[in-house]
Amino acid sequence: MVRPVLLSLLAAGAVLSAQAQQVFRVGLDTVPVYATVTDRSGRLVTDLTREEFQILDNGKLQPITLFDNSPQPIRLIVLLDVSGSMSGNVQLVRAACEQLFGQLRPDDEVKVGTFGNEIEIMPAFTNDVIELRAAVPAHISPSAPTPLWRAVDRALGEFGDARGRRVVLVLSDGKDSRSYSFGERFVSVLDVIDRAQREDVMIYAIGLQSRMTQRTMPIGRGLGQMMADDLPDPELPKSAEETGGGYFEIRPRDDLGAAFARVADELHRQYLLGFTPPAADGKMHKVEVKVTRRDMKPRARRNYQAPTR
Repeated sequence: MVRPVLLSLLAAGAVLSAQAQQVFRVGLDTVPVYATVTDRSGRLVTDLTREEFQILDNGKLQPITLFDNSPQPIRLIVLLDVSGSMSGNVQLVRAACEQLFGQLRPDDEVKVGTFGNEIEIMPAFTNDVIELRAAVPAHISPSAPTPLWRAVDRALGEFGDARGRRVVLVLSDGKDSRSYSFGERFVSVLDVIDRAQREDVMIYAIGLQSRMTQRTMPIGRGLGQMMADDLPDPELPKSAEETGGGYFEIRPRDDLGAAFARVADELHRQYLLGFTPPAADGKMHKVEVKVTRRDMKPRARRNYQAPTR
């Protein structure tokens, strides 16, 4: 009696092993595309079917081999601007992060990072809200710069082997300060976009129009120039658009917490589409997602790097 049972267990293990290998192979041969769909008023549309989507690779229609509209696990890096112009927004940022953390699902994992005088990012992903709260700054130096794109580039390298949907959510109220120490390489928004596309990372950006805190006006700079300096970096929308994320600009009387909550809501209500790459040439391919239902606007990644065999 023991031998047949043992053989059955070995056979079952072989089947499970084969299934695991098959799933892994499908992952390698499938280009994942996460799509957000909104209507004309900007409301999320979550009831579309596979048949209502189209995916084009370099302009050619591709069969959709993967479709899932259930919530997918998120690996999220929340990157907070702690430059001097943000010094009056500490409580606002902490409250907004609290709303975001409150919407995390059990299978979501997050890191919190900051950029100002230094770029600091939590070493490990976690779902522990207490740990995440502790990483949100309680004080901001009034003289810190804004190393925006260098910080986003650093965040892109912090995912390691994390699987699933990888997202950077960056909050900033100013332009990239282009401040670099000796020996550091210059990082532009184009560098960030190119790397995010190659590594399949989605960028969400929130541009905060600064609340005018009391600061000394620099000699030779008028109020108008100071206000222009405090506007969000104009390249933030581009970084989100090119990587399939979203951009929200928050005016002084807008609710920053609602914007953070909207990002979490979007990430939990996206469609996961997939297709088999038509060529394994190692080149960047243009991707376009369309929906057949009228007055619907999809947002998704625009490029991917084809595999090589």
